Amino acid sequence: MTAFAAQLRVELLLTARRGETLLLVLGIPLLLLVFFSSVDVLALPAGIDDPVDFLAPGVLALAVLSTGMVQTAIGTAFERQYGVLKRLGVTPLGRPRLLAAKITAILAVEVVQVAVLTVAALALGWDPSVQAGAALAAVVLGTAAFGGLGLLIAGRLRGETTLAAANGLYLVLLLLGGMVFPLAELPGALRSIAELLPAAALADILQAASTGGGTAADRSWWVLAAWAVAAPVAAALTFRWE
Repeated sequence: MTAFAAQLRVELLLTARRGETLLLVLGIPLLLLVFFSSVDVLALPAGIDDPVDFLAPGVLALAVLSTGMVQTAIGTAFERQYGVLKRLGVTPLGRPRLLAAKITAILAVEVVQVAVLTVAALALGWDPSVQAGAALAAVVLGTAAFGGLGLLIAGRLRGETTLAAANGLYLVLLLLGGMVFPLAELPGALRSIAELLPAAALADILQAASTGGGTAADRSWWVLAAWAVAAPVAAALTFRWE
């Protein structure tokens, strides 16, 4: 087994063994999808009659946020604090293959998330006409943006501080991301801020892609692309391995 494959296996095993991680990346998104699709409490955007049609793309965006940012930030921060990253970086594995293994593990988890959440949404009555190319491009950009944010936090803060910061930011992006509550329901100034966040941009693009003929606002693509570049660059410039 190559060093990369061995490290990838370890990353996936650690993810599967962390109950809190499974709750974050699968439990919470699935719970939100099922609950709000079954209870008529949401104010839906114009043109959408079934809650699941609005929720499914938003929950998929939430899944990318959970894995790309929160899981990456918390796991990496504690590994850095305990000296794991420093030790692995000087082994034959090396830093490039260590990072490649982590990125591949994130993508593997996202594949599982998308599969599980899509099956659940279809069972709840979701009938999308997906623009696969746009959806895939958005997920890739979203993963880069949230992964960069996660590493930016983890590379400068201690594990305990990262735990609080990542979960706090997760809650903010959940509430302001248009994933569960439409952005139109937010006050004007708060909505303007929310539209500049990567969560809202990703949710908007996935929502448009799920309607087949829909097109996301150009602003959403520009916002998501900007975060996908800026966050990883900022993380690379500030990250400390020990």
